[in-house]
Amino acid sequence: MTSLETNNDIGKKANILIVDDQPTNIRSLSAILTEEYTIMVATSGAKALEIARGEKKPDLILLDVLMPEMDGYEVLRRLKADENTRDIPVIFVTAKDADDDEEFGLELGAADYITKPVRAAIAKVRIRNLIDLKRKTNQMEYISMHDGLTGIPNRRLFDDYCRRAWGQAQRNSQPLSVILMDIDYFKELNDHYGHSAGDECLRLVAQALAEQVNRAADMVARYGGDEFAAVLPETDTAGAMQIACRFKDAVAKLAIPNAFSKTTDVATLSIGTATSDTVFKPISMDMLISASDEALYLAKEGGRNRIEQFDINAASDFFEKFQKGE
Repeated sequence: MTSLETNNDIGKKANILIVDDQPTNIRSLSAILTEEYTIMVATSGAKALEIARGEKKPDLILLDVLMPEMDGYEVLRRLKADENTRDIPVIFVTAKDADDDEEFGLELGAADYITKPVRAAIAKVRIRNLIDLKRKTNQMEYISMHDGLTGIPNRRLFDDYCRRAWGQAQRNSQPLSVILMDIDYFKELNDHYGHSAGDECLRLVAQALAEQVNRAADMVARYGGDEFAAVLPETDTAGAMQIACRFKDAVAKLAIPNAFSKTTDVATLSIGTATSDTVFKPISMDMLISASDEALYLAKEGGRNRIEQFDINAASDFFEKFQKGE
């Protein structure tokens, strides 16, 4: 659900988008690169933007400067203005080799320049260097955004994704649901069975939760400690409850021993859900997460190993407290 490259992608061919209004130039570059890379092509700036924003994003764009309707400079401006495409490196491929043209393109955000006629050996080296750099950068970003123990998204990535999901939900007038979960009596499990058993419990729970969401837009993350979270775009209250039940059942089926639990003899979850629908508008993402946290609190207070769903539309007292910072 993210565009970040994982360690499993290292051996795959990188995707290179060649943008040129002249088919001859596209064929020439493709012949040079097709053995090492997966080639994507566009003959206009508009088509290039469409591909770059698509599901299969290019790892690198080779962009002609002189094109009709929308030149390469404008394409680059639009790529850099979009948070979904701004990190795709762009190399200008152009017959314009004046220093001021090169300086202008680099100031716009181009990663490099290749002049026409293209020298195959030089082009390959420059492209390979940028692809290698992007992979290393993506690996570092992936590591910084994922929990080292469980491998699922961490709190930082969750918060970032929530912000984007919230914006999309508001623009499209769609519901958005958040689920917060705690492993019941995890401290007792960790203390009595040992930290290795506690770590293994966290890994198994994380994997089980991640397997319950099938849509690319859904995210399960480690929220902190023994707490997990899920953000579910385009999901109403009924849908959130359905997913929450799947989470609860999946963890119970793991049958992770916890003889020190006060609810049952295996690890279980307490779960709180909250949904922002299209009816109730005066709400923020922070408020939605707080509502889910309030529901989680109620689940714990109600005996644990249960699900509580927060009714945002009927919670005027909660909103007053939230606005006062209570």
